[in-house]
Amino acid sequence: MTGNPLLEPSPLPAGLPPFAAIRDEDYEPAFERAMSEHLVRVARVAEDPAAPTFENTIEALDLAGEAMQRVAAVFFLVSAADGRPAIRDLEARMAPRLAAHADAIHLNGRLFARIEAVHDVRDRLEPVARHLTERYRREFVLAGAALEPAAKDELRTVNERLSELTTSFDQNLVADTNDLALHLTDERELDGLDRDEIAAMTAAAVERGLDGWLLPLVLPTRQPAIARLARADVRARLHAASLARASRGGQHDNRAVLLEIVRLRARRARLLGFPNHAAVVLADETAETPEAVSGMLDHLAPAAARNAREEGAALAARFREVTGSDGFSAADWAWTAEQERRARFDLDTGELRPYLEADRVLRDGMFAAASRLYGLRFAERTDLAAYHPDVRVFAVSEESGRPLGLYLLDLYTRDTKRGGAWMQSLVDRVELLGQDQAVVVNNLNVPKPPRGEPTLLTLDSTETLFHEFGHALHGLFAATRHPSTAGTSVPRDFVEFPSQVNEMWVLWPDILASYARHVDTGEPMPGDVAERLRASRAFGEGFATTEYLAAAVLDQAWHRLSVEEADAVTDVAAFERDALAAAGLDLPGVPPRYSSAYFAHVFAGGYSAAYYAYIWSEVLDADTVAWFEEHGGLTRANGDRFRRLVLGVGGSKDPLDAYRDFRGRDAAIEPLLARRGLS
Repeated sequence: MTGNPLLEPSPLPAGLPPFAAIRDEDYEPAFERAMSEHLVRVARVAEDPAAPTFENTIEALDLAGEAMQRVAAVFFLVSAADGRPAIRDLEARMAPRLAAHADAIHLNGRLFARIEAVHDVRDRLEPVARHLTERYRREFVLAGAALEPAAKDELRTVNERLSELTTSFDQNLVADTNDLALHLTDERELDGLDRDEIAAMTAAAVERGLDGWLLPLVLPTRQPAIARLARADVRARLHAASLARASRGGQHDNRAVLLEIVRLRARRARLLGFPNHAAVVLADETAETPEAVSGMLDHLAPAAARNAREEGAALAARFREVTGSDGFSAADWAWTAEQERRARFDLDTGELRPYLEADRVLRDGMFAAASRLYGLRFAERTDLAAYHPDVRVFAVSEESGRPLGLYLLDLYTRDTKRGGAWMQSLVDRVELLGQDQAVVVNNLNVPKPPRGEPTLLTLDSTETLFHEFGHALHGLFAATRHPSTAGTSVPRDFVEFPSQVNEMWVLWPDILASYARHVDTGEPMPGDVAERLRASRAFGEGFATTEYLAAAVLDQAWHRLSVEEADAVTDVAAFERDALAAAGLDLPGVPPRYSSAYFAHVFAGGYSAAYYAYIWSEVLDADTVAWFEEHGGLTRANGDRFRRLVLGVGGSKDPLDAYRDFRGRDAAIEPLLARRGLS
């Protein structure tokens, strides 16, 4: 026994980490012990005198990091969702050590030689073993395993520095996002917001010891409150704060950080024999090459920009009509779009919030759809503690009653949580580890209302909840033999596919009718409102597609630079302008969904050169939605087929082969083009 709760098997259901017993000071010794154990087990594989086989090399290597995975899963969940100062400090100190640890494994020449030997005879292996062998060999090559010793030494230095920089980028962004939260002290500035939004802002101000009201920023450029704030000056302040994050000078400015990241990534790509970082990343994705990604983005961008310009012209006219002013700007876009939506569809999305009470959306919407599709049952476990008091824990079981795992939901924003929404796995279903249940977590950033008040969601946050739960279902269902193929261990440009599919149930008629009930009266959302809501779904797609594509183009532009080109960039804003202009996406009213200095997906997360993944996956998603509609929609037979052929296989086979198994063919792009108004 170690006495460290992170290193002992958890006695709790499904292997839920014993959060109540874990202290901040447990993490560092747990990492040290787990890293040491991992390296010892890897050395045994590398030094094994027996001839290399799948079992004594690939499988043994896959099992070697069990303790390391357990410690890292808990720590990086807590650092993202409740990053207290002690945790943030440890994260910064651990980043280079963890990078060196990974390099010690990937750059082990004797280990790679054994992997190569198994790879040479992979055609003799059964399909799952062959697929895993190919994955390992590709992973090691892309990590530098085939380099000469001097190049490996240089790579280690680059990787260590990159780990420090990406951690700094994230921590700078969290700090500056907190600093730039909009502080309002004049009640007239709240005009347009409802009482629940105002109550949440009051609570946020009290939590920071401020008078008045505090409006925290969400991660994307577009701030949801802008659509409802009636005063143009307040909208302009909020929009300016959003754009200014981590790029206004001072200790939290990310511009120098991201430039060094870009240069080091380009340098690493050259070491590995690739022309740029995007080529390295895409070699391990379903897209395979930067040219394939550019082909898709270039195909979609002109039509998206055209639609956005048409929308902008219509909104400028509406703004002039409503305000008498010709001063329509990017800060007015969302607010004016709501005026236009109301005029066209007699629909105000802000008025939907009383029908979107979070607990009802959760139980009568999201859980209900999963029950009908997959036969799942959900029961809240108030006796199980998570890493923060706001986190709710649900036991998930099959229709038969057999336990499937635990689902944790962390809904609310807080200063210690990074922005955005995400899913993480704490425990995967792995045959070789004897783990037949999963533990998955969804994080969102919904403003927390005062105690005793209901949590009302926007339509966007409702869709986000369903989206992240799609990831959670993927993690719950995937049951594989090997740790590295478990859960959502699939390429970035495939992992978003199941989550996007799950969004289809948000407006599915009988699911919507079940959860969309007025928080005070319990009355269902009027049928005509629901119909107008569905009819308006294509409204604003020009803006939505263009802001997304602009971010995807920026990601590719940064990561397709050669070493010399990266070294030549000194002005982040100028680089952004030039990249967007070259793609035809430099629309003044439609800034990118993420500007570079707060583009956490690619400079602090795992989506570098892969932000295109959302729309790449959406091709599969839109085609799958068409399949569900053709085959009767929300039925158990359809859910079981999707689970068996796609969600359940995890990363144990080529993901596009899994899609073909489900669909009977490759995905067609036409449903996506129709959905996005790009036909």
